[in-house]
Amino acid sequence: MAEDAPQPSLMPNAEARQKLRKRRGLKDKMSRWGITTAGFGVVFALAMIFVYLFYEVAPIIRGAAVTPLVTVELPVTGETSGAVTQALFMERYEELGLQYADDGRATFFQLSDGEVRAALDLDLPEDTTITSFASGNPSSRIVAQGLSNGQVLVVEHDYDLTFPDGVRHISPKFVFPLGEEPIQLDEQGVALRHLALERRVRGRAATLVAGITDDQRVVLANITSRSNMMTGETTVETEHFNLPAVPGEPVKILLDQQLRNLFVADTEGRIHYYDVSTPANARLVQTVDAGNGSPITAIEFLNGTVSLIVGTESGELSQWFLVRDAHNEYELTHVRDFRKHPAAITSLAAEYNRKGFVAGDADGYIGIHYGTSARTLYLRNYVDQPIEQVAISPLNGRILAKTPDAKIHVAELWNQHPQLSFSALWNKVWYEGRSEPEYIWQSSSASDEFESKFSLTPLTIGTLKAAFYAMLFAMPLAIAGAIYTAYFMSPKLRGFVKPSIEIMEALPTVILGFLAGLWLAPFAEAHLPAIFSILLFMPIMLLLFAWLWSRVLPDALRRHVPDGWEAALLVPIIIGFVWFCVTLSPFVEIWFFGGSMRQWFTDVGITYDQRNALIVGIAMGFAVIPTIFSIAEDAVFTVPKHLTQGSLALGSTRWQTVMGVVLPTASPGIFSAVMMGFGRAVGETMIVLMATGNSPVVNFNIFEGMRTLSANIAVELPETAVGSSHFRVLFLAALVLLAMTFVVNTIAEIIRQRLRARYSNL
Repeated sequence: MAEDAPQPSLMPNAEARQKLRKRRGLKDKMSRWGITTAGFGVVFALAMIFVYLFYEVAPIIRGAAVTPLVTVELPVTGETSGAVTQALFMERYEELGLQYADDGRATFFQLSDGEVRAALDLDLPEDTTITSFASGNPSSRIVAQGLSNGQVLVVEHDYDLTFPDGVRHISPKFVFPLGEEPIQLDEQGVALRHLALERRVRGRAATLVAGITDDQRVVLANITSRSNMMTGETTVETEHFNLPAVPGEPVKILLDQQLRNLFVADTEGRIHYYDVSTPANARLVQTVDAGNGSPITAIEFLNGTVSLIVGTESGELSQWFLVRDAHNEYELTHVRDFRKHPAAITSLAAEYNRKGFVAGDADGYIGIHYGTSARTLYLRNYVDQPIEQVAISPLNGRILAKTPDAKIHVAELWNQHPQLSFSALWNKVWYEGRSEPEYIWQSSSASDEFESKFSLTPLTIGTLKAAFYAMLFAMPLAIAGAIYTAYFMSPKLRGFVKPSIEIMEALPTVILGFLAGLWLAPFAEAHLPAIFSILLFMPIMLLLFAWLWSRVLPDALRRHVPDGWEAALLVPIIIGFVWFCVTLSPFVEIWFFGGSMRQWFTDVGITYDQRNALIVGIAMGFAVIPTIFSIAEDAVFTVPKHLTQGSLALGSTRWQTVMGVVLPTASPGIFSAVMMGFGRAVGETMIVLMATGNSPVVNFNIFEGMRTLSANIAVELPETAVGSSHFRVLFLAALVLLAMTFVVNTIAEIIRQRLRARYSNL
């Protein structure tokens, strides 16, 4: 009877199955929701990275903005009712303005309401008038007044800063650095029609003043001053020189702050360049047509007094500076043009600490231009009458514009990143002091006169160069090693080799860079023949050994080595060959390279740096090999066995099977491995930083170094000011690096999918 009892069912009953389906459905929904959320989270995070980088880079694109603030009018006395404004200045806190007039009056006034804070009436000799005016480099704050008797009076405006009750108070003052008495510039006493002034601040203090008299003579005076520390008395010594006459009617005369070069512009649009480095032997070097057929109406130096900005009657603006010719002689060269104004240029004012300038014209237009980037950031009508004088504050936050109705218009200026443009970042730029346009990255200097050079081309080329040589070294070794390990190597040996190579990926790259920079680079320099012998002849040696093993050595000897262990025999062969090359290296240098292969490189015109792309390629190759090897080996090893066994069953050899079946099937995975390795090489920082000279050169010479985008960001970002142009460019470099890897990986994924679809039916 017990045997007839029903056996308990192994399947759950209907109620239990219903609960099981609900739990499974709930788990499926939670898994689907979790995976979907994580996927969208990854995409969102990547999108936010792009958004943040764009947010930091966006201000580069913005142009300048000029916002009118107030119009002031200085009080007019009987003596100043017909005075002409000669120049306008501002102090760095943008609270006070300064006006020099041709009646000898200098007036400090508040920019907010025009209230006069201080004034100076120059004590001129009897029966003399002011006939000319000149200002030195704006940061020096010195000016000179040329008189009708051939004398010059030099004045310096300065400021005392105090904080009574915690409130900033600026007290303007005037100083006479060469004494309060005028200095005789023209010994014949003829009125000075045009004047130039500059003071040398490096070395022995000296002031050079040049003038053009009413009778067209060019006179020059080198003025030195000494102060008695006991009495405070200032002794002034003056040397007088006469220069060759100007072939034309002068408009303006300018001196550079090195006291070496003098430029005279005339009414016919020409600039005459004098070499006054030795005043006693001053000579007219060159005359150029800078006006393009139009008279020159304004001409000024940019900051640093290297570049000349020339404005013409037709509204054209151009930049000129001295360039060495084929004979190593300086010649004044036209460099670039700016957007044309609608009317004659009437006034120019250079920025104090950058290579920008402000231009005003006869139709009341204000233009904001920048030299390095050749950008015109702002050009609009500002007032409805001609602009006589313009000025810009030392921190580039205010503009003054003087009009014929004796009013001074004050405006706020926003112009944060004028030196950045697509052309300045990616194209060749003709920088001051260079003989031709170049790609240069040089972001900072100790001087305000420095011209920032923000070309990303050297960094991008350096990034590709480092990745190229790293992949050139890593790809053959990693892919060939992956194929052999996955298909030919014995399982036992594979179980040791594969984890060992993958552990290499855990090595800190800073250690690899440290070893490459401090050990490999000096070793390679001392054993260059050995390095080249290893790179060139090692593959030949391995092929020769393989031929001897398979064709020459007897079968009885080969049988002692288990199948798949042949690679182990190469270890002593490789070590011995490397030792042989290193030992023979000094003798090879003596026999073939005159004792020094590095010197031989120099003699044939090849630059060799100790830390170069060859060192980076080897060091970075060791960092990239594990990535490529691991992915490629998995791709080859997971090729379905029935494909390889079917090929072998049809009579194919193992090599034919590898080439015709295994590699096509594994090609998507191998291609992904290569792209992952390339991405690792592009983003590598520490190896490149420590194993190269980190110089931003633009070439693919394997014996020179490079600077990459990632290394540049790592080195310079901690030192840059937040929000500065340098800061924005570094974020742009990060955006370029991210975009580069994103585009490469996207293209690689598309190719991988196509390869997978193509070979999926094998």
